[in-house]
Amino acid sequence: MELPSWGCSAACPSHYEQVKGLVSVRVHGSRRLTSWSISFPDGNFSFPPSGDSGKLKTRKKSYLSLYMVASACGNSELRIRRAVNDAKLSVLPSRNAKLLKKRKNYVGLCGVGLNCSNGGFQVKKMVKDGLSPVQVIEILRSFDDPIHALSLFKSLAQQPRIVHTTETCNFMLEVLKDNGRTKEMTVVFDFMQKQVIKRDLTTYITLFKGVGVFGGIKEAPLALDLMSEAGFVLNDFSYNGLIHMLLQSGCLQEAMKIYRRMISETVRPSMKTYSALMVASGKRKDIETVMGLLKEMEAVGLKPNVYTYTICIRVLGRAGRIHEAYGILKKMEGEGCNPDVVTYTVLMDALCSTQRYHEAKELFYQMRRNNQNADAVTYTTLMDKFGDFGDVDAVKELWSIMEEDGYIADVVSYTILINALCKVNRVDEALSNLYTMQKKGISPNVRTYNALIGGLLATNRADVAQQVFDKMNVEGPKPTAHTYVLFIDHHGKAGKTDEALEFFVHMKNKGIIPNIVAFNVCLHALAECGRLEVANDIFRNLRHDGLSPDAITYNIMIKCYSMAGRIDEAVKLLSEMKKNECHPDVITVNFLIDVLYKSNRSDEAWKMFDQLKSMNLSPTTVTYNTLLAGLSREGEVDKAMVLFRTMETHGCIPNVITYNTLLDCLCKNGRVDLALNMIAEMSEKDCRPDILTYNTIIHGLVKEGRPADAFWLFNQMSKVFIPDFITLCSLLPGIIRNGQVKDALWITTQFSLKNEVDRSSWIYLMQGILSVAGIGKSVQFSKSLVATGIVKDDSLLSPLVVYLCKSNKVADAYNLFEDFKKHGMSLTLGTYNPLISGLLEANLSSLAFMLLKEMRKIGCTPDVCTYNLLLDALAKAGKADQLLELLREIHSRGCIANVTTYNIVISGLVKSNRLNQAIDLYYNLVSRDFSPSPCTYGPLLDGLSKAGKVDEATDLFEEMLEYGIKPNCAIYNILMNGFGKIGDVESVCEFFDRMQREGILPDVKSYTILVDSLCIVGKVDDALKYFELLKQSGLEPDLVSYNLIITGLGASGRLLEALSLFKEMQIRGVSPDLYTYNSLILNLGKVGMVKEAGTLYEELQLKGHEPNVFTYNALIRGYSMAGNADDAYEVYKRMMVGGCIPNTGTTTQACSWIKWKAIQTNTAIQEHEAEEEAAEEEEAEAVVVEGGDAKMDMAHRVDFKPQDPELEVILGFCGDAQQSSALANGYW
Repeated sequence: MELPSWGCSAACPSHYEQVKGLVSVRVHGSRRLTSWSISFPDGNFSFPPSGDSGKLKTRKKSYLSLYMVASACGNSELRIRRAVNDAKLSVLPSRNAKLLKKRKNYVGLCGVGLNCSNGGFQVKKMVKDGLSPVQVIEILRSFDDPIHALSLFKSLAQQPRIVHTTETCNFMLEVLKDNGRTKEMTVVFDFMQKQVIKRDLTTYITLFKGVGVFGGIKEAPLALDLMSEAGFVLNDFSYNGLIHMLLQSGCLQEAMKIYRRMISETVRPSMKTYSALMVASGKRKDIETVMGLLKEMEAVGLKPNVYTYTICIRVLGRAGRIHEAYGILKKMEGEGCNPDVVTYTVLMDALCSTQRYHEAKELFYQMRRNNQNADAVTYTTLMDKFGDFGDVDAVKELWSIMEEDGYIADVVSYTILINALCKVNRVDEALSNLYTMQKKGISPNVRTYNALIGGLLATNRADVAQQVFDKMNVEGPKPTAHTYVLFIDHHGKAGKTDEALEFFVHMKNKGIIPNIVAFNVCLHALAECGRLEVANDIFRNLRHDGLSPDAITYNIMIKCYSMAGRIDEAVKLLSEMKKNECHPDVITVNFLIDVLYKSNRSDEAWKMFDQLKSMNLSPTTVTYNTLLAGLSREGEVDKAMVLFRTMETHGCIPNVITYNTLLDCLCKNGRVDLALNMIAEMSEKDCRPDILTYNTIIHGLVKEGRPADAFWLFNQMSKVFIPDFITLCSLLPGIIRNGQVKDALWITTQFSLKNEVDRSSWIYLMQGILSVAGIGKSVQFSKSLVATGIVKDDSLLSPLVVYLCKSNKVADAYNLFEDFKKHGMSLTLGTYNPLISGLLEANLSSLAFMLLKEMRKIGCTPDVCTYNLLLDALAKAGKADQLLELLREIHSRGCIANVTTYNIVISGLVKSNRLNQAIDLYYNLVSRDFSPSPCTYGPLLDGLSKAGKVDEATDLFEEMLEYGIKPNCAIYNILMNGFGKIGDVESVCEFFDRMQREGILPDVKSYTILVDSLCIVGKVDDALKYFELLKQSGLEPDLVSYNLIITGLGASGRLLEALSLFKEMQIRGVSPDLYTYNSLILNLGKVGMVKEAGTLYEELQLKGHEPNVFTYNALIRGYSMAGNADDAYEVYKRMMVGGCIPNTGTTTQACSWIKWKAIQTNTAIQEHEAEEEAAEEEEAEAVVVEGGDAKMDMAHRVDFKPQDPELEVILGFCGDAQQSSALANGYW
């Protein structure tokens, strides 16, 4: 096929030869081209085809570069377009070549003939198809002169088949704006308004720029002022559109300014504008504006419709102003505007949100009575709300009505039902409904599974939840981030942070990018468990995952640092928030103020409060409540009152929490009268006191000893509120102490008739009464209450028994127990266990075992705690056979023994010198399902160590490590003590270093054992070094620590250092005991410092210590070694006079001259006796031998026989090292 030759003409023939650019050929038709040609004055150009479309260069390039584009479409018309210089012209097809030859004054532009005479353009000819907006814009773009373009714009507007659109108008405005033609812009804008052409965001932005405003749509108020000066006049359509655009951009404040401008210019906003403004204001909870707009709408003559009223009801309902919402509903009905299903649904939703479910249900049935059928949204909304409330019956009721109305339950309905069942822990029923929906062909979605997983985790069925999770991974739908968050949150709250972290990592490995919620939940779990370092790592890596921490993230981290006591770092996070452009909210600041106050950094808390203004934050009522609570804790009543009075001046209205905090401060600091006056002030300020208000003041009155006033206030409160359990706990202790037992009984009786009081509450109440009223009146009240039959168990008896047993009045506790049994109450472990414990501590084990028999008889099954108490008593008494017999009873009665049980038995066997039997029991246990603890190994290791079997102890220790049991400090102390006994000080030091390497901090006993071990082998310098390390570690040496180091120094002859430590211990508040004095006296005597030893002997008696045989032996030895026989003998006499019996060490190694002194004493006694006999015979006066009276008196006192081998002057223990070791053994 060969195309016909077409002609063309240019507006300016002189430019023809300069024609260069693009010539486009569009072929309409389905026939395939073989060739085509185009006719120009210089000749025709023919081109080979290139498929249905292609771009080809011309073969002749003397005048222009020609490109051809061919494509198949439409009819058989061909259009050619080319560019002449910088003005784009189109060469038109013409079926009548003569027409173009005759009309040389016209140029063809996109099918439009334009008259270009006199420098202007006017449309003269148009093809029947018209022009698209793109074509019009292309024409306008071809003009350099904006006035010519505007002329053409106007001319085109007059053509019936050409319609200007928002795009063409915006382009024209842009051209005029770029050329500073503001006046002409008013023409185009006015044209848009008259032709009702939509003004979009681009329109207004261009207009704003035209008058010099470049801040975007938010600058509309300013821009309109300037536009008005430039001659722009907006009609109602423009104003309404601009307001809508501002609202869509979130600029409510600016939209309201434009609205006010409309009103001032008497331009009436549309109903849609009012509705949009009300919706936007409602989202910001600006109820006053919403209701004001409703009134203004009516004032301008617009009658609110059902949609407008529904907006008001929604806003009021979400604010909890249900009464006003009902008022709007009645107003609708009164004005003949019948509420529709949406109106009813909105109000029912509001009622449910304020916990008024009963009213919501009534409204639902009222709607049905008014012939308004609920739609699917209504049913979904109500079922969801009732489900969240846990009212499964209501959900099922609505479900039935929904099906009666013809709605078929879908996945959403089933998900709501499953979620509701899970809320009330009816998880099995939820699982059943899951299977039901699957049988009906309804596939659960991810929300369904998430609801089910949440229910399973809430009921601690994590294993089943894991199965559901695994099923989702296999069968779908795939778990989402929220699914993982459920597991992370559950494990975090359960303290299983490792499992929580595992799910967090698994989520990332699955390619599910954790959102900030997942990060926050994970961080919260770590914060609650105090794992700061792990939380900090995750927090610092947030940005690597493309996320930025939000205010909640920072709040969690601030809490995490605060819990770890790192307050400074918590405060630094606030600065980091600002630096990272995460503006802290007042909640963050309130938390920090609270943390600082609770950390006794009140000055910094107040500085933080003062910085609120610089952070563009305003204090809230919560801020003031936090500060008031801090002042209350400090007892700063006057400052609290001043702060309270300044609240309202800063726009913060005190709420009931504010008043209660202040009242608590007043009552705790003896200002109860002022607190009473505050109640009246609350009523004046429309702040209704709650029950906590009254309870606080009642408690304050009771505390001040004004039970009568408290009782009066209780009666006043009862007219308004029903007393709660806290009321009872606040009031009863005071009036019972005041002797008003009958009043207390009446109050309790009335309360219990209206409320169900559980066991734990009765126990708590009785504990409070005991702490205030004492045991006597508490018993009187409890007996009276039990006699009424209101309390049928031992919940009142149990705290009384515990109190008496702790007060060492076990006999009274037992008698009270027997007395209460007469009332036929049901006795529980809560009474038996503390009573058995008290009897055992009072060494009344026979009564304790008698109670065990009684428990079996009445059907009160002993638990493992009961048996452990009795086992422990048998173990301490060394009754191994009975111990094992009771263990067998535990097994035979089906009571599951725990680790503590077996640890007690093992310890008892070791104490009874049945070490091998204890070891056999241990190995028998570990061969079964038994998880030993460090307390299991402690007695075994101690037994082996004391038996000198340190190698076996070491092997058992290594075995413990193989079981994964981490040794604690006590285990290491046992091993160190064992090796210290045999003098293996190297092993002692090795264990000491090992425990430190493993991160176990040594305690005082650890250092003391090491010091003692070093002293035993004579390494006193090393012992002294570790003793100093003990003091530097922050630990305080105890009496044993000082005794052992003093003994070690004394034994090595370093008495001055020993005496220095003796003084130091007293300065540190450690009082020396008899062992301290004995050690120093002994070692001072050894080096001949008998005078100092004697001084210490006198001092110890002044300190209230009674010298023992070792004290006297040490003195006798010291005086003997110094050659002071008389002094040694004087000490011996004091020893005998004091009733201290000599031991073998006192006599067997006496010095010969001490023996001689004794013989001389015996001879004198014999001579005196002979003289007395002679005197009697001669009835003469008795002659007292000079110098012999005192010695004779001593001899008469002690029936002394010189041949008795029990006279010894040296100490009565076998060496210094053994004495030290004996002390250590007793200590450990």
